[in-house]
Amino acid sequence: MAENVKSTKTSYWKGLKSEFKKIIWPARHDVVKQTALIIVVTIILGVIIKLLDTGIQALLGLIA
Repeated sequence: MAENVKSTKTSYWKGLKSEFKKIIWPARHDVVKQTALIIVVTIILGVIIKLLDTGIQALLGLIA
């Protein structure tokens, strides 16, 4: 029984290793470019949300 468990673990790690060899990792330049894009989009969305929040607060201030 212990040999069966050991065999299963060994085949799992061998399969995992072979799957990792199939991965095509992106180039460093692409990762930097995509990260910069995500940061810029996040900042833009943050500004849009802040402007909407400020506008809604101003409208609610007129009502109250």
